Amino acid sequence: MTRDYGVRFLDRTTPPHIFTLILIAGVSALSMNVFLPSLPKMTVYFDTEYRLIQLSVSAYLLCNAILQIIVGPISDRYGRRPVILYGFALFALATLGCIYAQTVEVFLAFRMLQGVVVVGIVLSRAVVRDMVPQDQAASMIGYVTMGMAIVPMIGPAIGGLLDEAFGWQANFWLLFALGLATLWVCWRDMGETATERSTSFAAQFRQYPELLMSRRFWGYCLAAAFGAGAFFAYLGGAPYVGSEVYGLEPGTLGIYFGAPALGYFLGNWVSGRYSVRYGINRLIVVGTVLTSMGLAVSLTLFYAGLGSVNIFFGFMTFVGLGNGLVMPNANAGLLSVRPHLAGSASGLGGAIMIGGGAALSALAGALLQPGRGAYPLLWIMFLSSTMAVICITYVLQRERQLRGA
Repeated sequence: MTRDYGVRFLDRTTPPHIFTLILIAGVSALSMNVFLPSLPKMTVYFDTEYRLIQLSVSAYLLCNAILQIIVGPISDRYGRRPVILYGFALFALATLGCIYAQTVEVFLAFRMLQGVVVVGIVLSRAVVRDMVPQDQAASMIGYVTMGMAIVPMIGPAIGGLLDEAFGWQANFWLLFALGLATLWVCWRDMGETATERSTSFAAQFRQYPELLMSRRFWGYCLAAAFGAGAFFAYLGGAPYVGSEVYGLEPGTLGIYFGAPALGYFLGNWVSGRYSVRYGINRLIVVGTVLTSMGLAVSLTLFYAGLGSVNIFFGFMTFVGLGNGLVMPNANAGLLSVRPHLAGSASGLGGAIMIGGGAALSALAGALLQPGRGAYPLLWIMFLSSTMAVICITYVLQRERQLRGA
């Protein structure tokens, strides 16, 4: 990327360096999960119920989904750079609000506002697609998200240790510092890549039907949504399973919680290395099948009476591995259906993906009750991953129809 496009780090007259893309996507991912080991203690701090404090995950994801619908068209109209800068500035302010909140309602309000950091995930993909074609975009997105995977892999472990040492607010002080640092790096390095602009914001929204009428867009989008849905359900339910079912302390829970990120890192490396060689569809198929198979085996072991904390979290590496294969390739696919609408496609696709994830996360939080163990969460994840297999199968059938036409 740097060789072909004249990228110079900390030079805003050139496209952004890959480090910057990893950073903005990584901070966006970290804000989603670094504090999750603290949820049980935050429940006590705010004198509330787990299902309410769990809204800091599901309501945050819902806010992410809504914002993505707006972020894509705005970036297509006004450029990637200003949207990212304003987004991270607002994120830093919202993080301060979370730190100083005295009631759970105020905390949740600022937590939802933190969702503006989704500009990092949406626009890191759009920037890549601005610069390279479909298969190469999948490869580049794979490398970006491979680097990004390191953050959520160590994030919960760091969050759990910070909680034990300094309290839950320490996680948000970390996010505040990283938000400011990312804002500075983007200001210095983020060159504009959206060279073609729509004539108006309204005109950009009027082009949404062009995306919504594409069956391939829906196929890729829903494959990504259901594939990620298994992971988002995990985000909403695993803290409860770890703390209430298996009695893990925040530091230990944080270490176990990072299990999917190990697989995610490997899956993204494979995507970065082989998407161009084998094509995006093959890797999406492999990813969705691996996720479903891993969860199926985990459920089988639980019903056989062999379920344990190591079995539960160990088989979650298959969820990470599958998502590492599915996410960069499915996103490259939906961005390439209408390349001139890359920002809008990224925003709309991300909104559908995260909106569905918010629903599954909330469902997991609602169904996990004392005496039920991990079964409700495992079933939600398995059914979601199975739907992802069905969706990518539809994409393959549709492409065969188009080639035969």
